[in-house]
Amino acid sequence: MTAPDIHRAIDAVWRIESARLIAGLARMVRDVGLAEELAQDALVAALERWPENGIPDNPGAWLMTAAKHRAIDQLRRKKLIERKHEALAHEPEFEATDERLELETMLDDDIGDDLLRLIFTACHPVLSAEARAALTLRLLGGLTTDEIARAFLVPEPTIAQRIVRAKRMLADKQIPFEVPRGEERDERLASVLEVIYLIFNEGYAATSGDDWMRPELCSEAMRLGRILAGLAPLEPEVLGLLALMEIQASRLRARTTPTGEPILLPDQDRSRWDPLLIRRGLAALDRIGRLGGANGPYALQAAIAACHARARVVEETDWARIAALYAGLASIMPSPVVELNRAVAVAMASGPAEGLALVDALADEPLLRNYHLLPSVRGDLLSRLQRHDEARSEFERAASLARNARERHLLQQRAAACAQASDSA
Repeated sequence: MTAPDIHRAIDAVWRIESARLIAGLARMVRDVGLAEELAQDALVAALERWPENGIPDNPGAWLMTAAKHRAIDQLRRKKLIERKHEALAHEPEFEATDERLELETMLDDDIGDDLLRLIFTACHPVLSAEARAALTLRLLGGLTTDEIARAFLVPEPTIAQRIVRAKRMLADKQIPFEVPRGEERDERLASVLEVIYLIFNEGYAATSGDDWMRPELCSEAMRLGRILAGLAPLEPEVLGLLALMEIQASRLRARTTPTGEPILLPDQDRSRWDPLLIRRGLAALDRIGRLGGANGPYALQAAIAACHARARVVEETDWARIAALYAGLASIMPSPVVELNRAVAVAMASGPAEGLALVDALADEPLLRNYHLLPSVRGDLLSRLQRHDEARSEFERAASLARNARERHLLQQRAAACAQASDSA
């Protein structure tokens, strides 16, 4: 294996294992910032040793062991310093071996789901909503600062500052590493749901990189969503998010070609959609209806996803209902992104000219200034109106803004198709 191959493998292992690593360490050292530093130390050790010694059979366990040893050393030093500061000259000598065993037991003790504890800790009310999401995506999703900035549509330095301040705040306030109970848990639930969905979305359509999707993030988000649903089985929005993720994830196998090229929704082979995930999602939607919570943001988005899931072929899609559901969503959760999606639904239900009018109304929206899907949608609608030169220009602009290599290539292909159609006209 060449050095670049090993570095790609280390990057992949880090993407998969970093969240569990940080969560396990955070339970041990009670400081998420320190836990991230210890995990990073283990990563550095891997970068030094694996190219020479080869990748271990269980790289995740190797990283955890390396990080655990550093954590134990940290805690031992801290205890020794505390003892010296207390000037307990007659304290029995520190028993290193017993201490190590005690600390290892602390780390290995099965006291629940560390990842869930980490999410609730990172979503503590002392942090702003933006900081909670950014920190959790960094710690749980393994996203880079740049990727989080793209997800939030804000500059990268802003995200970097949010993460640094959030970790400092958690340490200064000595926030406990735990899943809260009762009212406190309910207060943090909205942020937790938001973060889990952001992680899912990053897996469903990666903001950058060479792969169109990162299925491992979708799986992790769904796992966390199912744990939450077990904790709060009567909470409609928890079920709504779970239903939304299950139905969307049912399409993962159909979203790319064998070589990883994106396949858009109208062109997907629906026989490849996962029927089990669809059934699970629809069953969760039924439960939401019985609980009387069908009008929440996640329940509405799940209902939109269900419209696609129920259509055996694209022509059977109930676009009028989807447009109405987006209107309902916009009324309770106003957002230019929701309006853009509503424009697509209106275009499908009533024609591209009506959708284009709604898209053009968003042209000066600051949050969408560098959002590649705005010119992408506009290009699609212009293409359907046979305005091929304008459509080509929009697809080229969308490609210039896209950070995902697969998506950028798709947009460039669509621009080329418009140029060809214009020449043939």
